[in-house]
Amino acid sequence: MRLITPSFLLLALFVLGGMIFKASAPTSCGPIMPDDSIFVLTGDERRIPFAMRQLEKYPDTDLYIIGAGVPNFDTLSTRASIESDSKSTYQNARAIKKIVTTAGLDRIVIVTTEEHMNRAKYLIHHELPNTEIIACPAMLTGMPAPKRLERWTTEYIKYIVTLIGIKES
Repeated sequence: MRLITPSFLLLALFVLGGMIFKASAPTSCGPIMPDDSIFVLTGDERRIPFAMRQLEKYPDTDLYIIGAGVPNFDTLSTRASIESDSKSTYQNARAIKKIVTTAGLDRIVIVTTEEHMNRAKYLIHHELPNTEIIACPAMLTGMPAPKRLERWTTEYIKYIVTLIGIKES
């Protein structure tokens, strides 16, 4: 009888972990309160339009667009504050910490794509352990299955790297 090889065991653990990673990602927006602040992490063309739709539903919320890659500055709401210095999810988390600390917020809403949410929440929570973080994922609709799998796999690997202490991944 042949024993399970270490490489097969590692592969099985990686696949199982990936399934848990995907299953643990939020699939709908948590409850947004009228006076919440929404932070949208840029990087995917779905995020800002999704956040703008949330802003229409909650007219008293503040919107912060965090990170590089904000297209069409002129078409954004005048209520949107833009931070464009951060270039990674970890830098996004540090920028959000600065805003949250200055504004004295104890609850924030995070908008990013569904496959990116676990890592984004982890990094933001690490920077703001006493702040309630509400996930509001922009879904990857209309994307071919191979591309979705590639994005999920990439984010899963980045999440693992983040968990072992490498924040700039």
